Amino acid sequence: MVGGGHNGLVAAAYLARAGRSVLVLERLGTTGGAAVSTRPFAGVDARLSRYSYLVSLLPRKIVRDLGLDFRVRGRDISSYTPTERDGRPTGLLVGGGERRTREAFARLTGSDGEYRAWQRFHGMTGRVARRVFPTLTEPLPTRGELRRRVDDEEAWRILFEEPLGVAVEDTFADDLVRGIVLTDALIGTFADAHDPSLRQNRCFLYHVIGGGTGSWDVPVGGMGALTDALADAARGAGAVLATGHEAVRVATDGRAAEVTYRTADGERTVAARHVLVNASPQELARLTGDEPPAPAEGAQLKVNMLLKRLPRLRDPSVDAREAFSGTFHIAEGYGQLATAYAQAAAGTPPEAPPSEIYCHSLTDPTILGPEPARRGYHTLTLFGLHTPARLFARDNDGTRRELVGSTLAQLDAHLAEPIADCLATDADGRPCIEARTPLDLERDLGLPGGHIFHRDLAFPHTGEGTGRWGVETAHANVLLCGAGAVRGGGVSGVPGHNAAMALLQAP
Repeated sequence: MVGGGHNGLVAAAYLARAGRSVLVLERLGTTGGAAVSTRPFAGVDARLSRYSYLVSLLPRKIVRDLGLDFRVRGRDISSYTPTERDGRPTGLLVGGGERRTREAFARLTGSDGEYRAWQRFHGMTGRVARRVFPTLTEPLPTRGELRRRVDDEEAWRILFEEPLGVAVEDTFADDLVRGIVLTDALIGTFADAHDPSLRQNRCFLYHVIGGGTGSWDVPVGGMGALTDALADAARGAGAVLATGHEAVRVATDGRAAEVTYRTADGERTVAARHVLVNASPQELARLTGDEPPAPAEGAQLKVNMLLKRLPRLRDPSVDAREAFSGTFHIAEGYGQLATAYAQAAAGTPPEAPPSEIYCHSLTDPTILGPEPARRGYHTLTLFGLHTPARLFARDNDGTRRELVGSTLAQLDAHLAEPIADCLATDADGRPCIEARTPLDLERDLGLPGGHIFHRDLAFPHTGEGTGRWGVETAHANVLLCGAGAVRGGGVSGVPGHNAAMALLQAP
């Protein structure tokens, strides 16, 4: 196994439980990849999910099969989106019950029309979720088989055939509501609502089918709790997890393979019948000497903060604890998203960068140590959109500072006090805030171009070059089990599961 991220650990646990001899080679000093928890601020006992942070796509089947000691908690509030209407601060709170959500739509838009449209649209995505999500851990269906499984021609057209912007504009009238819907199509994906490639549709699909409901839950104990449980399951089944071991070459004739790896003591080679690569398609090509795929480009800014208190909102009708417990949308109106995309596509950082925030510690206070908890500290995780890697190429540090400043300014526009005044300080007196650009993620985690999905997501059905499970490669005994596999991306464990099944069911 090349790479000990969460998908590699899933595959290792399944294969070891099936009696296979499994060696995991992990370049970093710990397993978990991007799904880890760390204490990033010196002298502060707060364990943050540093890169990935919410769970939706992880099938309960994997948790049950592997006997994982892992739980998630739902969020009663789905989202809050602040705005200004008629010169007064207001916003849209989604969650807290059907009646409350309906009233919030009516206050914002002046009628029940947008709420009814919201219900119809998400009713449609919910039906698709219930039909599509179970297929993720089954052999890859053909396009026709998946279409029959969906069994809804309108939903198929909206999600699989025409740019998502068409349905958003046909279904909703309010610019803010349109933007809230579209954001699920843009997480880690640089695209316009009408992009003919449909990369926004593919991203949207994966964001609304998780668990068969589309809900995004909080991992109890942080994301590291999942990968710790997976590592325990793999070791307990007999897998060997070797950290500080960097794979540098895979030689194979399709029946047997040799993997050369590097440690602090030099290079060594190990023989194997099968090699599973829990890394990007680019890294797979480098290891095997094959032609690499087209370059990938990430498009997100990740900011972690620790606060000494939650900020007060300008909108007096909403409690900050509710607003930040769900997804807090910032500068994500439909028009704002289009403008930010156009500016970034032209090579200029967005003037009003769109982003979204949530507070893990409101749902799961266990990530805070006794002292931060006693003081009322909270974590904030911010995910910025439409910040492609190209913007950082000339001056990563300078552009990072610029975008963090302009992103937080957009947040401050909806707060009754600056977010900087609420930041806690570490043991050295520095504000508890850190930011990661796509180039930082490429350097730290090996994500190609900083792309959190390793490459553009694929629809979950067969296509050119995919095999029975969507993990097969040009080499019969080499499988891709990272996020770049078909039905990869996000914290799901699905590629790891599917690679293990492909190996175990091979003739």
